[in-house]
Amino acid sequence: MTRVFERTKGLTEAEMHYCPGCGHGIVHRLVAEVLEEMELLKVTAGVSPVGCAVFAYNYFNCDMYEAAHGRAPAVATGIKRVHPDHCVFTYQGDGDLASIGTAEIVHAAHRGEKITTIFINNAIYGMTGGQMAPTTLIGQKTTTTPLGRTVEHSGKPIRVAEMLATIEGSAYIERVALNNNANIIRTKKAIKNAFTAQMERKGFSLVEVLSTCPTNWGKSPVEAMQWLEDEMIPYYPLGLFKEV
Repeated sequence: MTRVFERTKGLTEAEMHYCPGCGHGIVHRLVAEVLEEMELLKVTAGVSPVGCAVFAYNYFNCDMYEAAHGRAPAVATGIKRVHPDHCVFTYQGDGDLASIGTAEIVHAAHRGEKITTIFINNAIYGMTGGQMAPTTLIGQKTTTTPLGRTVEHSGKPIRVAEMLATIEGSAYIERVALNNNANIIRTKKAIKNAFTAQMERKGFSLVEVLSTCPTNWGKSPVEAMQWLEDEMIPYYPLGLFKEV
């Protein structure tokens, strides 16, 4: 019998800790597949965030580091400058990247660091209990906005992809989503394009992935997928924002 599907060599056999319906497992698989297909696993170093993906170093079958909260781009910068021929990526959530780590990601892009960031945007703080994130939508209820986020109190949600695309040092910026099979396929293509831009030394690259957090959204996995499509994508439009 011909085998048509198997475990990617880019992942370990460790059982993932993510909640049912969470998108992290999907993105882990896609990143791992791309690294394997591009034959980069032996020359790759990833940087784990503080957040739901804090244990990513247990799952990726390549060199992995753990960074302080929000500091993954700084750690990745050091790795890449010591090993310029390696593939270096950070894997970060919206709290880690868009809140405490905003300065790190902006200046890494501004310097044109030849690293790739996989940015998971689920519009909420996941690991710490469902607080409002910089990406939380207007009207969205969280543990710190029980009546819904308002513009008057918190301003509008930050659009990371659009912001980083304006920086001269960025080379590839795309936003994708995990709400259906077609978009998951597009997500994998975007990840491959981002790694390619890095290995061709074009500059900083980032893929923003719209994902779900059923647990903290208070929804079933199916409901969460629909909410992503109905509420998140209209505010965070999918597409390629920059390619050089």
